[in-house]
Amino acid sequence: MKQTLKFEVELDENHLPTNIKMDATGGADEDNIKALMISAWAAKTKETLRIDLWTKNMPVNEMFIMYHQTMMGMAGSLEKATGHDKLAGALRDYCEFFAEQTKIKG
Repeated sequence: MKQTLKFEVELDENHLPTNIKMDATGGADEDNIKALMISAWAAKTKETLRIDLWTKNMPVNEMFIMYHQTMMGMAGSLEKATGHDKLAGALRDYCEFFAEQTKIKG
């Protein structure tokens, strides 16, 4: 079985993203994405390939929230994949610091 995940990026005249749309098999479509972060592991070169895009109307506060949620998700994935509770906990501690510094958590 194959699944497809496709992103379309609309650009303005200066080639800055104005909108990102996601189409996915299985119905997980989204028409108004403001930011996108993709990481992939290249096994042959043993390096991370990354794409980070954000639209020009993405507010900084929402970017902070996105980073916080992404890092919290990474902490959960790290713990689940490796069983390394201490490292995952340290990342969660950093996320708490990040939330305080960016004032996204009251």
